[in-house]
Amino acid sequence: MQQTHFDEKYPVYELTLSKSETTAVSASDIISRLKANVDSNPSAAFIGLFDHFAHTKNLPEGEIADGILAAQHIIFCFGIKLPGPRVMAVRPRSIGVTEFADQFVINFMEPPMPMATNAMESWVNALRDR
Repeated sequence: MQQTHFDEKYPVYELTLSKSETTAVSASDIISRLKANVDSNPSAAFIGLFDHFAHTKNLPEGEIADGILAAQHIIFCFGIKLPGPRVMAVRPRSIGVTEFADQFVINFMEPPMPMATNAMESWVNALRDR
C-alpha cells in the first residue's frame, strides 16, 4: 500500500491490485468483502454504497477516464468519539474501488484516528489473497 497526497494536500492510502493477485472478480466483489469487514467491526457502522461510475456516466457533462470499467464507494463511520463539531468535517469514511481490465485501484483518505487507519489498511491489504 502506498501513501501519497492527492492534490498536494489530501493524505491518501492506495493499493493497485493486479487481478492475478486476488480472488476478487469485480469491483462489486471487493465492495462486498469490505462491507463484511465493516459489518464485523464493532466500532464501525455501515452507511451505504455509491456507484460513482453510474452517477458520472448519467450526467450530461460526465467524463470517465479511458479504461475505467467500474468505480464504487463503500461508506461507513468509525464513530467511537464525538469530541466536538469539527470532527464532523472528516466523517464519514469511504473506501473507493476502481476497476480496470487487469487491475483494481483501492484507495481511501487517511482518517485522523490511527485505529481506523489500521483497520482500513488491513482490510484493503487482505484483498491480496493469491
